[in-house]
Amino acid sequence: MLDKRLSAFRRMSLRDSVTLAVAAAGIIAVGTSSVVALADDSVPSRIAMVAEQQPAAPAVTPAAEPIDAQAVAGLPALPELPPLPELPPVPGLTPPPPPAPVYEDNLDGWIHHALDVMAAQGIPGSYNGIYRNIMRESGGNPQAINLWDSNAAAGIPSKGLLQVIDPTFNAYHVEGTAWDIWDPVANITAACNYAAHRYGSMDNVNSAY
Repeated sequence: MLDKRLSAFRRMSLRDSVTLAVAAAGIIAVGTSSVVALADDSVPSRIAMVAEQQPAAPAVTPAAEPIDAQAVAGLPALPELPPLPELPPVPGLTPPPPPAPVYEDNLDGWIHHALDVMAAQGIPGSYNGIYRNIMRESGGNPQAINLWDSNAAAGIPSKGLLQVIDPTFNAYHVEGTAWDIWDPVANITAACNYAAHRYGSMDNVNSAY
């Protein structure tokens, strides 16, 4: 029986021998790759299982050090910074005008407003001189009117804070004020302009003028 198999094997052609060798090599390669695949698949899964079983390490937060109040109090004071230098004007750029002053609608505000107008027009006079004459002439009432003196008899009664008659107001009205003899600022400035021309200043007036 063995002699028949050997004789049959001897009768195989070279082509059949090569085919048989290639088939045997393929079977060996497939078996080897399967073993490697099984080994590769098992290792990551075991690592993952071990990692899941390990508890997560708690986060460690460093404790803040307490502030030493005495050490902070002993630190030297910071030096004062020098003021910033003013920037030079930009050529061709006109700076905006300063905001207009706001005057209160009372005797103090009227006098201050009149003084600013007088300063711009070069009319002399002081707060005290104007206030003193206003209190004597009208008691601070901008609607005061004299209906019993010679001017009233002539049909031109004295009016306003400084008791100005219409012709005097029209002749000495100050530019920049209202054309209204009852307007407190217009009345003051016209009276001070008249007193400046006749007495040098309202400060020099101490009686009826």
